[in-house]
Amino acid sequence: MGPRRWVRPAGLLVGALADALLGDPRRRHPVAGFGRAAAALEARCYGDRRSSGALYAAVLVGGAAALGVLAERAAARHPAAGVALTGLATWAVLGGSSLAAHGAALARELSAGDLTAARTRLPSLCGRDPAALDAGGMARAGTESMAENTSDAVVAPLLWGAVGGVPGLLAYRAVNTLDAMVGYRSARYRRFGWASARLDDVANLVPARVSALLFAGLAPAVGGAPRRAFAAWCRDGSAHPSPNAGPVEAAAAGALGVALGGRTVYPHGVEDRPRLGDGPPPGPADLARAARLSRLVGAAAAVLAAAIACGVRRGAIARPRSPTGTPCLRGISSCVCSTNSA
Repeated sequence: MGPRRWVRPAGLLVGALADALLGDPRRRHPVAGFGRAAAALEARCYGDRRSSGALYAAVLVGGAAALGVLAERAAARHPAAGVALTGLATWAVLGGSSLAAHGAALARELSAGDLTAARTRLPSLCGRDPAALDAGGMARAGTESMAENTSDAVVAPLLWGAVGGVPGLLAYRAVNTLDAMVGYRSARYRRFGWASARLDDVANLVPARVSALLFAGLAPAVGGAPRRAFAAWCRDGSAHPSPNAGPVEAAAAGALGVALGGRTVYPHGVEDRPRLGDGPPPGPADLARAARLSRLVGAAAAVLAAAIACGVRRGAIARPRSPTGTPCLRGISSCVCSTNSA
């Protein structure tokens, strides 16, 4: 039982290290494969109804979770295989290294005045229309994306992996991918994508607040102040239309000493975002700092997730059992299981 206790935390750290050193898989990325499967299913079952979208999300998220359960069971008897499986799944679902690399590259292109290259790169970070943005707009878009996607693509999957293992990793990535595909307020997806968008809101409720805490706590590493980050979060976070992007982006704005928000152009329409933070608009140098902060937050989240996973496994191992060997869910003080109970 002892070695199994370390399977999940060790696998999470191995996967996070692989992401930091190798970045995303270069070919046949599992998330891209899931996206193709989701698009094919959408083509077959799309309906302009919430019920159709809910069934679509349930099939895909449930399928991803079931795959994770089967994979963990197959590796259960061999701790080394369990570490390798968890590490591989973690590497596949994380996007922290590529996110920070794109952010840093965009900052360099904007600093050099190469707006053509910057507009070509921007879609790798966010879904905004690069043709509608000048250099300042792209710096702001990149900085906001660094904050939100650090939460969505790094902190959240690590935390779900800590509490749910491989099924948690795969199910969370399925939820987040579906939100990116159909969770828009466009005419096509307003009803069909409702379930995917709401499921993503729930899945990120806690991870977004943990991300905001990490952004604030690590602010001194990029010349910021935790107090300013917390103040921006408390003052401005709830004004954002997203219940989860708001706290993260506000904390990041405060940590960097910049102001985010304003007119935001998407393919499906224009949104006027509230002001987050109380500094000047971000420039290329601030975007570069955001990329460094994103890497630090990701590293801290990996350590935190491993610690949580240790606690989860310790609790599972310490759970009292009945004389028949089955777990007693009522706890030590009320465990009255016996072979003679009715």
